[in-house]
Amino acid sequence: MDAAEELAAGLGATAPACDALGVPRASLYRRRRPTVRRVLRPRRRSHRALALVDRQMILDILRSPRFVDKSPAQVCATLLDESTFYCSERSMYRYLAVNDEVRDRRNQLRHPVYKKPELLAEAPNQIWSWDITKLRGPVKWTYFYLYVILDIFSRYVVGWMIAYRERAALAKRLIEESCRKQCIQSSQLTIHADRGSSMTSKSVAFLLGDLGVTKSHSRPHVSNDNPYSEAQFKTMKYCPQFPDRFGGAEHAHSFGRDFFGYYNYEHKHSGIAMLTPATVHYGHAEKVLKQRHETMLEAHRKHPERFVNGPPRLPALPNQVWINPPAELSCENYQPQIVTPASVSLEGAH
Repeated sequence: MDAAEELAAGLGATAPACDALGVPRASLYRRRRPTVRRVLRPRRRSHRALALVDRQMILDILRSPRFVDKSPAQVCATLLDESTFYCSERSMYRYLAVNDEVRDRRNQLRHPVYKKPELLAEAPNQIWSWDITKLRGPVKWTYFYLYVILDIFSRYVVGWMIAYRERAALAKRLIEESCRKQCIQSSQLTIHADRGSSMTSKSVAFLLGDLGVTKSHSRPHVSNDNPYSEAQFKTMKYCPQFPDRFGGAEHAHSFGRDFFGYYNYEHKHSGIAMLTPATVHYGHAEKVLKQRHETMLEAHRKHPERFVNGPPRLPALPNQVWINPPAELSCENYQPQIVTPASVSLEGAH
């Protein structure tokens, strides 16, 4: 703003100076005006206000053993039944509020403040997100449980499993097998999940510790701390092939095999420059983007009049993917994401 003042004084014109520096003229004019300090006068006491002695008497009545657990509305009604009126219900509330005595008398549960998870992935196999969702079975009140582990940078499903129940032992086996397939090294990976019983179980925590994997959990009662898994479940459940109910374990497993094969290798994801998750996960994104760019440049050479904004630019893949980016950072790179009792079926990358 000081630079705008100096430039305007040098040029003798305010509008060109503001346009050159990108400063609104209204802000400059407002700054030039002298600051008028408003003198606050003490509020005049209403002639209808009760005297201090009367106010104290009303407070003593409200604090008395007879009325201490009653609301002002009940106090007013009770006193009126006794042919007594001191003040209105609203005045009683006002006198109590001045003394900080208007509050809930019940002992209510107060949730502790949990730290917001802030996770950054700059390459595949740095941050995984996993969750469990229910799939409706052939009859009412029957369900299958779908476990899915997703890489948030590439959106690649590194492992999935369908089971009859939600159990920590099944989750432990899926995580262990997925880490083995992706050749995860110690201190390389962070796995994020919500606070379900399987996610917070000791067996899963001990496994992650043995593998050298850092665990992360969503805050309680916060629905958007695990956005990528939730978005993936929505993509699955809104696809045309998703049935209203699954006829059995084999039906659910067959659907999962077809869907996750499509999702990883055919589905063009808007959060990763319309590439497939497998393309990004296995490092082929740059090659595909360059091939697309060359195709667009060739089209531009043939028909430049169709490109009103000039030659096409090379599309870029986001280089950072956050779960809850810090407030001070720009959000430009932030992209909001059947087992039998005797055996476990695991699926993942090949």
